[in-house]
Amino acid sequence: MQRATSASVTWTRRLGVLALAGLLAACGGGEGDRGGLFGGGGGLFAARDRQAPLEDLDAQTIYQQAEMELERGRADRAAELFGEVERLHPYSDWARRGLIMSAFAYHQDRDYENSRIAAQRFLEFYPADEDAAYAQYLVALSYYDQMDQIGNDSSITMQALQNLRLVIERYPDSDYTQDAVLRFDVAFDQLAAREMEVGRYYLRRQHYTAAINRFRLVVEEFQTTSHTPEALLRLVESYLALGLTDEAQTAGAILGYNFQGSPFYDDAFRQLTGQGLSPEAAGQNWLREVWDQTVRGDWL
Repeated sequence: MQRATSASVTWTRRLGVLALAGLLAACGGGEGDRGGLFGGGGGLFAARDRQAPLEDLDAQTIYQQAEMELERGRADRAAELFGEVERLHPYSDWARRGLIMSAFAYHQDRDYENSRIAAQRFLEFYPADEDAAYAQYLVALSYYDQMDQIGNDSSITMQALQNLRLVIERYPDSDYTQDAVLRFDVAFDQLAAREMEVGRYYLRRQHYTAAINRFRLVVEEFQTTSHTPEALLRLVESYLALGLTDEAQTAGAILGYNFQGSPFYDDAFRQLTGQGLSPEAAGQNWLREVWDQTVRGDWL
């Protein structure tokens, strides 16, 4: 699996607060637009109009109400109101603005499913819009922000990776690309961490073949993550336990060539020399192929 970063792209990171400020500025108009009915605190007239049925209000007024709810920290109510703009005034420009802002407000409320639904609707209806990159970024975040939740399996992380990749590849010059790259690396590393966790589980229970399959995946598919040195050490342990010395020695050689200063290599070296072996490429096996790639500079 190739990493999604590209040296040909100029990355510009945009903080979440700035993203909100930019969206509100673009969608809500200038300071002049914020005056009048709801500007400067409103007053009795504004309070009376806020009680009017939504069906009697124009799209801009509902949108401004939603902005006020968002500013007051009531993201759930804001999301509903932004959605009402689209429902009640589907052919207005405010409907487009309301849809992307409802996706943002739902995400602020940690309602990731509805945030994703709204963002995907935006991409379906307005694929060429200037906010399409932000919509795709919100889809990715709707998965990314759930990765650490208890009970979630690796499929959530895979969805995060796939959608972060879309941000990077489809919108390489957007304000969200650099952050997407950083989050991609974190998600990629976490996916490798889960493979390591399962591999250690099997190793502790002496299910060596199952453990090897997990560690091999890390070495072959996640070799650029921080978990590769340990994966190679665990391969040394597993292969020694099975009496497969060629594979154990080759795993140790790869570990020493790439991570000689790592404590994982020190441990692997002790285990190999303790059995009269040395870390060197030996035999013909899948690890020998990795060794050849390492020497050519094609592995890391």
